[in-house]
Formats: sequence, C-alpha cells, structure tokens
Amino acid sequence: MFFGRKQEITHAETTVQARAKINLTLDVTGRRADGYHTVRMVMQSVALHDTIRVAVTQGERKPRGILLTCNLPYLPVDERNLAYRAAELFYQETDALPGTCEIHIEKRIPMAAGLAGGSSDAAAVLRALAALHNVCLTDDELCAMGLKLGADVPYCLRGGTMLAEGIGEELTALSPMPHCWVVLCKPPFAVSTKDAYREMDEVSIRQRPDTKGMIRALEKGDYHGVASRLSNVMELVTAAKRRQIGEIKSFLTENGADGTLMSGSGPTVYGLFSDEGRARTAAKMLSRRFADTFLTETL
Repeated sequence: MFFGRKQEITHAETTVQARAKINLTLDVTGRRADGYHTVRMVMQSVALHDTIRVAVTQGERKPRGILLTCNLPYLPVDERNLAYRAAELFYQETDALPGTCEIHIEKRIPMAAGLAGGSSDAAAVLRALAALHNVCLTDDELCAMGLKLGADVPYCLRGGTMLAEGIGEELTALSPMPHCWVVLCKPPFAVSTKDAYREMDEVSIRQRPDTKGMIRALEKGDYHGVASRLSNVMELVTAAKRRQIGEIKSFLTENGADGTLMSGSGPTVYGLFSDEGRARTAAKMLSRRFADTFLTETL
C-alpha cells in the first residue's frame, strides 16, 4: 500500500504549424573537407504545413520519455524521425525535466520531396518544447541546436524569405516575397538528398542562378522579376533521370504559371501564379494524375 504524498500532476500542451519551404534559387558552390556541400540559395515559406501537437506532463504515472505518433502508419516514430531526435536533443541540452513528452504529427507535407518537411517538424518541436518548459533560448541558440539535427532546421526555425549560405545555416533575412499562389506537385518517387549531392560532384554546372538579381527583385517587390529568375542547379541531376519533372514544369507553364522550378533536391516541382483561379484549375488538373498535388500560397 502506498502511504506517501500523491505527486502533483502538471500538464501543458500546444499545437504548432510546421511549414514547408520552396527554393527560389539553389546553387551548389563547393564541397568541404568533411563532405558537406556549400550552397547559396534563396528560400521561401509557404502555407502548406504539418500540424504538430506537443504535450508535456510531470508527475503522472505514464511511461516517462518521448512518445511520438503520426497519422501516417508508415512514418517511423522513433530515433529515425527527426522530430523525435529534436525532442531528445532539447532535453539533453537544457535543464528541462522530460517527464512524459507526447508528440503527434499530422502529416501533410510529402516526405523526401525537397520541401524540408522533416526539418520543419523538428524546428516546430524545438520551439514548442522551449515554450512549454519556459526555457529562455534566443533564436541564435535555437538555430545552433537545430543545426545539430540538419542544415535546413535553422531556416525552418526562422522561416520567411531568406538567403542561406554555408551548408545552409548562414541566414540573411531578405525583403518579403510578393504574395502569390503556388501549385506544388510531387511525382510518385523519392529523391535521396545525399545521392543527389554526390551526383552534383560529377556534373559541370554551366549556368548558375542569378541570386543577386533575385535579391534585387525581392527588394523591389517585383513579382515577375522573381518568377523569371527561378533557378536550381540540382535539376541537372534529378530531372535528367526523371522525365516527369520536365513534364510537370511544362504543364504548369502551359496553364498559366509565371515561373516553375524543382524545389531542393526534388522531386517536387512548383509553379508560381499571380491568378488564383488559374492556380486552382492547374492544381485540380494535375491532381488527377499526381495525388501529391497542393494549392498553397507564399507567406
């Protein structure tokens, strides 16, 4: 029989959105001695997001530790999931008492798609846990923690319109992108980022993105200037192997997109639209062939 004082139970939870990103430009500028590639790219947040619910409980007779669930039964819910590793890292590097940490991911961003879905989930978990445990961390401190999880995590912690350099962690805020509609379409295959970068070492890049021109267009609020400068050197290796990427780009252009590009290492292709009606029509038509088609907008 238990005669001691009953332990007080405290519970707090929050729900946050983990937003996808697209690349307006992506240039691979070199390779470091440790194998990481250096980049120079402009990234932009869009409204498409995963929904992350995080709850922390102290004193309850539940299994202590991190409990991760997801609406997708095939998504790993252990150390293979970046959101799980984000929670582990948070508790390792702060004085917060872990108790029971429950994380549920309602996944909408396609996986292995070049949209930073996993990195965005990890960033959302870090921010949520810092708030729930009332741990005072600056953005720089959070980004330093996030970098240990992946090069895209610091950007996902900040979001918006950013120039990313180094391996992706050197961030400079840019003028916000003019609002537009975005049709995202992921063909039914995945791309390994690691393999794509390795293949980049074997090709000659003849045309680099006009990143300076892109930054000037953003400063002027010149939407068509942005749309005309979309460029991603990684299309060289991904599109060369998968004709669907070129087909989707052509379809979007023929149906009113002002500019099209593959995002990240792919395979997701997006089109920018100034006209919502045309964007909706294009998305509806594409969805008949590709299930992972989304109508979203810039933020």
